[in-house]
Amino acid sequence: MRSREIEENKKLLKLTNRQRSIIVGMLLGDEHLETTNKGRTFRLKVEHFSNQLTYVNWLYEELKPFVLTPPKTKSKLLKGARLESYGFKTLSLAQLRFYGKQFYDDLRCKHVPAQIGRWLNPLALAVWFMDNGSSKSKLHKAVIFNTQGFKKREIKLLQAALLDNFDIEAKIRKQKEGLQLLIVGPSVEQFYVIVRPHVLPDFDYKFGSLVNILPKEYRRRSKVS
Repeated sequence: MRSREIEENKKLLKLTNRQRSIIVGMLLGDEHLETTNKGRTFRLKVEHFSNQLTYVNWLYEELKPFVLTPPKTKSKLLKGARLESYGFKTLSLAQLRFYGKQFYDDLRCKHVPAQIGRWLNPLALAVWFMDNGSSKSKLHKAVIFNTQGFKKREIKLLQAALLDNFDIEAKIRKQKEGLQLLIVGPSVEQFYVIVRPHVLPDFDYKFGSLVNILPKEYRRRSKVS
């Protein structure tokens, strides 16, 4: 497709509510936005280790209208070991400017928006969980979110959003690398019921022992929506 056609096409693109929720979850996780024109447009970069191919392909299919080139595998040498990553980039779009302004202070440093509670719905929460959440261990009835890249006041915004939106209580847990959000007790079951219908089957391992603690009606595989 020629440059003029691409630019005309970009003007017609519109984000659906579903795509907006997915983007919120991605940005709370490991994905990030890039700009090359001081914030007039942004592109979303997706990159994961090659063992998360299913997740990357799912994100690609969800955001396909905004992507010119399908996911690719990249190989690089890191400390003597060859690592493979798999990912894609969206087009540089004005439609992503809202998220660039909300999630980035100076167009480089990502943070949690003050209004995150407005956008954190079950789908966004599930994408965030798939991206950088997990069970604490196979032996613990607990869920963690790796929020080490955010400041404490920002993590408190997420903590408040979980409580206000889903009645999920989360604790802030100190680690060497920074602060994590930890969900324990009855809130774990509440969390499981909310996100399970949206979590890809390949990510069931992230629930750890949670898949065995609930009544059978909650353990049935719902169609990913």
